[in-house]
Amino acid sequence: MKVVTGFHAIEEKVLSLAKAKSNSKDYQVFYSKAGPRVKKIIEEAKKNGVTVTQCDDKTLDAKVSELDETLQDHRGIVLEISGDSGKQKNLVDFDEWLKVNGSAEKSTVVILDRVTDPHNVGAIIRSCDQFGAGLVILPENNASTDIGSEVISRSSAGASAWVPVSIVTNLVRTVEKLKDAGYWIYGADAGGENLTQIKFPGKTVLVMGSEGSGMSHLLEEKCDTIVSIPTCGKIDSLNVSVAAGVLLYAIYAGGK
Repeated sequence: MKVVTGFHAIEEKVLSLAKAKSNSKDYQVFYSKAGPRVKKIIEEAKKNGVTVTQCDDKTLDAKVSELDETLQDHRGIVLEISGDSGKQKNLVDFDEWLKVNGSAEKSTVVILDRVTDPHNVGAIIRSCDQFGAGLVILPENNASTDIGSEVISRSSAGASAWVPVSIVTNLVRTVEKLKDAGYWIYGADAGGENLTQIKFPGKTVLVMGSEGSGMSHLLEEKCDTIVSIPTCGKIDSLNVSVAAGVLLYAIYAGGK
């Protein structure tokens, strides 16, 4: 049984029912107060065949009691998903994705190297959804790869139900395959080429490293260009998810 909290996350899970071909009988919405946002979710749930039950706050508190503390603020509504429907449907095989999408004239791929904080992963996936990135790639090791987790779901405002994600064993080999398919590789790091001086090509890969140690040396060597965001603050860098959002907007706006 999977328990989902947060208006955005619940709404996107319900909306993704048809696309994911999930069984609506595996979904149940429980609510205590029918405010405007809750009413909208309830309406969408019923439209998609989801059972909706009104209960008290104590019942909701019990349902979220085993979640991470940051997810226990249910705000009067909870979604329960059981069976196979609780599994993430947007995890894709990288090689299969590349076969289908690699020949597109415009395509943005984001690679997260050693980004271990699920809040950052979720926030980056949210930016990927907003700025049209077609795939997020995570390494099998040294990363937050539980895309179905409620921390990532809530941090992404539900976008983790939509954005394709691939988990690979070797990022360097994956980048080589993307280069062979015509992608240009841009690594984000301080001291690189000023973002304002770059015109991103139609097929772009953005590599984001951890806030502490950045990209791995081997992966950095595979980049065509290292790009940095000009700033004027007193601290030395942006949060990785904020930096990813800025860069993704630049790629999106430049391609319009």
